[in-house]
Amino acid sequence: MSELTGAQALVRTLIDSDVTVCFANPGTSEMHFVAALDDLPAMRGVLCLFEGVATGAADGYARMAGRPAATLLHLGPGLANGLANLHNARRAHTPLVNVIGDHALAHKPLDSLLESDIDALAGTVSAWVRRPATVGDVGRDAAEAVAAARAGGIATLIVPADVSWSVGAPVGPPVPVAAPPVPSLDFFPGERCALLLDGDALTERGLRAAGRIAAATGARVFSRGWPARQRRGAGVPATEPLAYRGEQVTAQLDGVRDLVLVGARTPVTSFAYPGKPGEPTPAGTRVHTLAPEGSLAAAVALEAWADLVAPATEPVLAPFAPPPLPHGPLDARNWAAVIGALLPAEAILVDESVTGAAALQAATAQAAPHDFLALTGLAIGQGLPSAAGAAIACPDRPVVCVQADGSAMYTISALWTMARERLDVTTVVLNNRSYAILRAELERTGAATGAAAALMDLSDPDLDFVALAAGMGVPATRARTAEELARHFADALREPGPHLIEAVIA
Repeated sequence: MSELTGAQALVRTLIDSDVTVCFANPGTSEMHFVAALDDLPAMRGVLCLFEGVATGAADGYARMAGRPAATLLHLGPGLANGLANLHNARRAHTPLVNVIGDHALAHKPLDSLLESDIDALAGTVSAWVRRPATVGDVGRDAAEAVAAARAGGIATLIVPADVSWSVGAPVGPPVPVAAPPVPSLDFFPGERCALLLDGDALTERGLRAAGRIAAATGARVFSRGWPARQRRGAGVPATEPLAYRGEQVTAQLDGVRDLVLVGARTPVTSFAYPGKPGEPTPAGTRVHTLAPEGSLAAAVALEAWADLVAPATEPVLAPFAPPPLPHGPLDARNWAAVIGALLPAEAILVDESVTGAAALQAATAQAAPHDFLALTGLAIGQGLPSAAGAAIACPDRPVVCVQADGSAMYTISALWTMARERLDVTTVVLNNRSYAILRAELERTGAATGAAAALMDLSDPDLDFVALAAGMGVPATRARTAEELARHFADALREPGPHLIEAVIA
């Protein structure tokens, strides 16, 4: 019989299944997992000061690594604190393994203070939930959790404390994951056709295939406005991101007779508005599906379709034509030109600029080649944690995080993790002292003054991101002009380690 504790077998199984990073905010019920890390150094434990940072970092890591990270969270309240970024990960179809400690089986009937329904909470974001009943089950269940995550979802393993500390747990052998089926479509695109790409279709392989189809047929190529990960910049076929508002999407798709979904879903508005449709696709547009949302074979299917309809065609690639450096006081758009002009090759660009997203995408469309990670589930507080996770996944690549001020405060403690882990992340916080996107929504209701407007205002007192960053060990500067932002941004990119620039937007 094995002499491993359940926790040791769990960690060993994760390592053997190529899950080697755990973003953790543990408590008493997870101490045997923590202790196992001393014996198993192949698992890198990364301490996060808030569970939402742990889950967001695991999401960013997996988006860039292409394999799951683990989280270690404390009971139901710890999981609840991490739910917003698990929601984003679910919408991104990110492979992720949650390990949640629970009370020992004999202790649960006592209804102690932290007792809660972990299974119900986990079910809101997880594609797979299980709790090992005995120490003999934990290795097998951990291996199956990794396999479930690799299939494109969140797997949550709830481990009772006595299962962790008991001895006699075998290591679970890795569970193979079947290759996803490659879908096909019996349809030939024409000039009034548009492709909508998401997920796997936004890799360079998928984009080149879509570019071939566009070059051969005149079809237009759209992408999700908030992609989980998209290859962009010089040398990559460009896409047109769908706009945020429904009326803008309707205008973008005007004249499209056939809309082909490739790893994407039919567009819907993020919210309902009085008298406006929730589905902005123009009436009469025929919708076809080449690969469903979340498909792990969307790029392969797109390539096969391109071989059929554009066999001897090369795609049109974006040139290297970054915007010129702007001058003068920072405003709602010129900051983005600084990022586009100076973005280094092979950067990972993490975007939670919110109202600045359209400006940033336009300014970086012909910048140096890079990977772009966005706020896929629209639950704010993802940017800083996701950047930390991406930097751990790709330590040889520069990470640039463009972060709105209001949402930065949700997970500001991610800066501490960046400093502790010495991560090469340059963060630009756009400080306009407001929840600008909500202010715009408020104006649409006709109420934009008085007590209502005060709820969208982030002044009195002003947030001081330079002081906040310095207090968590991250060097920081402030820019009020485009020239200052360019100088501070270039300096931060040259210097290893984390840096923050507070860009004060008029």
